[in-house]
Formats: sequence, C-alpha cells, structure tokens
Amino acid sequence: MIKTAFSFFFLLVAVSIAAAQPTPTQTPAPAKTAPHTNLKVGQAAPDFTLRATDGKTYKLSDFKSKKSVVLAFYVLAFTGG
Repeated sequence: MIKTAFSFFFLLVAVSIAAAQPTPTQTPAPAKTAPHTNLKVGQAAPDFTLRATDGKTYKLSDFKSKKSVVLAFYVLAFTGG
C-alpha cells in the first residue's frame, strides 16, 4: 500500500512539473523596458502622472509649489507581480 501511495505521489509530482514547463508553442512575453531619459543631476523632471495606493491619481505638477517631492517605490510590495 505504501509503495502504491509513493508511486502515485511521484507520478503526481512529475506531471505537475511537466505541466509547469512552457510548451514550444508558448512564447514568453517580451520584457518591458523602462523609458530612456537624458536627465542630468539638477534638471527638472518632466511632468508625469502616477496612481497612488489610495487609488487617486497625482501629477507631479500638482506639487509645484511645494519645496520637495519624494517618490518611494516598493518593488512588488503588496502587488500581484
């Protein structure tokens, strides 16, 4: 009985591994490349829009009258990616 259970488990693992491998017809998605900029130290950043964790959309120009703006990126934190 233990031999049968072990064989079944081994077969299940082997099928799972084989199913996870991409088939020749599947091609991986092309990697997204970051936009290239030629900004130099001290130059003003171009205006951009970002969606924040509170769901609101903010533009850099909304903070023009402020002294400093800090952007923090937490890569893959609380995301599905």
